[in-house]
Amino acid sequence: MRPSGARPDASGERAESSGALAPPRALLVDVGGVLVREYLPAAARDWGARLGLTPGEFLAALYDGDDDGVLIGRVSEEAWWATVGDRLGAGPEVIAALRRDLDARETWDGELVGRLRGLRGTPGVRTAIVSNTWPRLRTRMARAGLLDLVDQLVLSCEVGCAKPDPRIFELALRGTGVAPSRALFVDDTPGHVDVARELGLAGHVHTSVRGTLARVDEFLDEQ
Repeated sequence: MRPSGARPDASGERAESSGALAPPRALLVDVGGVLVREYLPAAARDWGARLGLTPGEFLAALYDGDDDGVLIGRVSEEAWWATVGDRLGAGPEVIAALRRDLDARETWDGELVGRLRGLRGTPGVRTAIVSNTWPRLRTRMARAGLLDLVDQLVLSCEVGCAKPDPRIFELALRGTGVAPSRALFVDDTPGHVDVARELGLAGHVHTSVRGTLARVDEFLDEQ
């Protein structure tokens, strides 16, 4: 499935004084650990204790092997949760409670969301979410009224590749119509940022909201 919401290449932005079309910039942002505050360590402690597992064992049951399956759309989310249930030795009711709890813990950062909303439609600026995610993220974003947050959603489960695969960055650049040198990628995983930099994008490792907002402002102020 192709990423949605891509804008046409014709931007209509004007350069500073010459009247020529200025090349647009793009802000590409991760979801988990950036736009959505990190909640998995706490969930792993709580559910690990409930199920008699260490946090690491609980997370392994959830995620081991998902890179080649549900994360890139080769396995449905329902089928993956059945696998998780088998790994945890948990029945359908426990898995349903786990899924509800994880959904309830998902909290979007208001400052970062507000910054992205403010940039949507700004002349010369395009925005995209680039996320390694399971299919229900789109549903959760719809329920939260966030599907129009950015110009483009590039979700690994829909495009068939996941970070750090260079193809997912190339898809985001192609969809936004922006050259690598005019794009900033924000992620909380240093290895993903390293690959973006190798492709010619500017990169920022998210460690705090204040730091990320400052880097975004700096990037947008560059000539």
